[in-house]
Amino acid sequence: MKISRKEAKESKYWLRLIKATNEDFLVEIEKLIIEAEELRQILSAIINKVQ
Repeated sequence: MKISRKEAKESKYWLRLIKATNEDFLVEIEKLIIEAEELRQILSAIINKVQ
């Protein structure tokens, strides 16, 4: 779970970089950034509940 959470955080990072350098798909990229953050929060909640 911790690895998955880290991967979601890294995905969000790369999506933000893409967004900053590519203005063609801003809406789609923003949706993916939000989804990556939601996934990270879900994984964090699971990790906190298990510990």
